[in-house]
Amino acid sequence: MTDPAFDIGARLLAMRRAAGLSQRQLAERAGVPHAQISIVETNRSSPSVATLRKILSGLNLTLADFFDPERTAPEGPFFDEGDLVDLTSKLSVSGAQDATGGFSFRQIGDARKHNLQILHEVYQPGADTGETRLEHFSNEGGYVIEGALEVTVGDQVRVLLPGQSYLFDSRIPHRFRNVHPGRTVVISACTPPYL
Repeated sequence: MTDPAFDIGARLLAMRRAAGLSQRQLAERAGVPHAQISIVETNRSSPSVATLRKILSGLNLTLADFFDPERTAPEGPFFDEGDLVDLTSKLSVSGAQDATGGFSFRQIGDARKHNLQILHEVYQPGADTGETRLEHFSNEGGYVIEGALEVTVGDQVRVLLPGQSYLFDSRIPHRFRNVHPGRTVVISACTPPYL
């Protein structure tokens, strides 16, 4: 959940102006309707996570950059559990318009510095990224550690169990859903970083 004091519209407006883009130019770069930029910047509607990611892709920014630009990750090369950067602390994935259930996404190190995002993902029972599928300019893969994760990539759907994995072009619309009665845990990687 976002901090109530955090003004998403004002932040987007400032970042768009800093990039020297009009609303129309940002909309074209992000592949969203022009009116959507205006609606978000004036806080007439709170965007879903998927929509905000898409808009930020037009600025070449991640959600982490947008919500916490001063955030620094430990240098490494080794990390303890407490060193992982919680990417769900500023914006809950359940804030997406049609996402359900609880999620946790924790990142290893500085994804931007290495151009590689490695995540420890936990999907609580019933967690679903939603019928509005995710799309971003990356390639991603993951390995299921625990539970059962239904992965949809384009028109292909498969339930992955521990020891099974996925790898695909993230520009293809995709969705993740925990179909296990308990939690599902995945280790994933994405390049370039998107979250």
